[in-house]
Amino acid sequence: MLDHPLRDTLASEVHARPFLRLEGSARLSHLAIYTDQDIHHRLLAALCAALGTTPPPASANHFTHRHDGLLLKWERHIEFSTFTFVLEDTRGEPFSDTAISRVPAGWLSQLKGTRLVALHAEVIQRDAAEHARASLKQWFSGPVLVGSRVLAGGEVWCDWHINPDGFSRFLVLDLDFREAQVGRLLQRLYEIETYRMMALLALPLAREMAGTIGKLEAELSEIMQRMDANADGSEDPALLQQLTRLAAHAQALSAHSTRFSASRAYDLLLTTRIAELREERIEGVPTIGEFMERRLSPAINTCRSVQARQEQLATLVAHAIDLLRTRVNLAQERQTNALLQGMNRTARTQLQMQHAVEGLSVAAISYYVLSLLAVALKALKQAGLPVSPEVGQGLLIVPVVVCVYFGVRRLHKNFAAEGRH
Repeated sequence: MLDHPLRDTLASEVHARPFLRLEGSARLSHLAIYTDQDIHHRLLAALCAALGTTPPPASANHFTHRHDGLLLKWERHIEFSTFTFVLEDTRGEPFSDTAISRVPAGWLSQLKGTRLVALHAEVIQRDAAEHARASLKQWFSGPVLVGSRVLAGGEVWCDWHINPDGFSRFLVLDLDFREAQVGRLLQRLYEIETYRMMALLALPLAREMAGTIGKLEAELSEIMQRMDANADGSEDPALLQQLTRLAAHAQALSAHSTRFSASRAYDLLLTTRIAELREERIEGVPTIGEFMERRLSPAINTCRSVQARQEQLATLVAHAIDLLRTRVNLAQERQTNALLQGMNRTARTQLQMQHAVEGLSVAAISYYVLSLLAVALKALKQAGLPVSPEVGQGLLIVPVVVCVYFGVRRLHKNFAAEGRH
């Protein structure tokens, strides 16, 4: 086999999420499902069962099916999945009917608590588009109307407002789009809204963390002031314990860095999708890019700022711990040096005492040896030998002292050698 085991998988990735192919006017409903539980394939299987079709295998990441005039497109992403419903029967006023109304209500009830994005899109062509442009306020009730010319062939209008039915609205005016441009445009619009919401998932977390980080920063500042005032180092062990606890709190906050990293990635994708629209300004209304720059950028910057503060706090705490540990080590070294100096003084004193005791020992032993010899000399005189005990004792003093001295030294050397072994 010549191919790498991953060749087919990697090559098919570029075809993983094909664009919708739409001709003429259309009505679409789009849902993005986000949840910590892995229910995405189960939801798709339940929908396929309700529509009377076979679901795709669990390894699939996209699926398309037509049922009774309704087109279903499903896509699986890393953190979310999307369901897009297309209704090509566009009779009646815009948004008077919706594609989601063709979906079984029993299936929709299974989405409870997981629907992150829900929007309707209406594609209107040529003469009807001109009429719809004159009645924009009829379709949008939000405080800000956003619109722009896109892809050099039409216009997009929206207000980013969630209506009472839980859906926001996009109005696409097809003035002169080329083939397949409408499908690509709609997918980009859906992705812009979905990536916007996914990027903002970090904002509530950032707001919550900001207060916690503020408290930890104040606590760190107080500890540093106490370190500066504690010149004698008496509080260093207690301060080190507090810093260790502070480091644990800072490290616990870093567990949310994945969410902030994902937020940055979604924001980058959002910026890319907006650039792909090739917007041109319509006088009097902001473009999608301008609206996002004004309304979304502050939230994303808040998330980035909080993450930067968390990382900086962790770094400062680590530096403070290193500084305090260095101070403690220096204090311990000073104490060790003082202890060693005391031990040296004690050893010198003991050596001096040993020499003094050794000298006294030589004198005492010599005295007792001479006393024994004096007794022996007196005994010899009493035995009739011509011996003078006093003269003999005097002559023996030097030899006895010398012998005792070298004997004691030899004995000490033997003891020292045995101790080393």
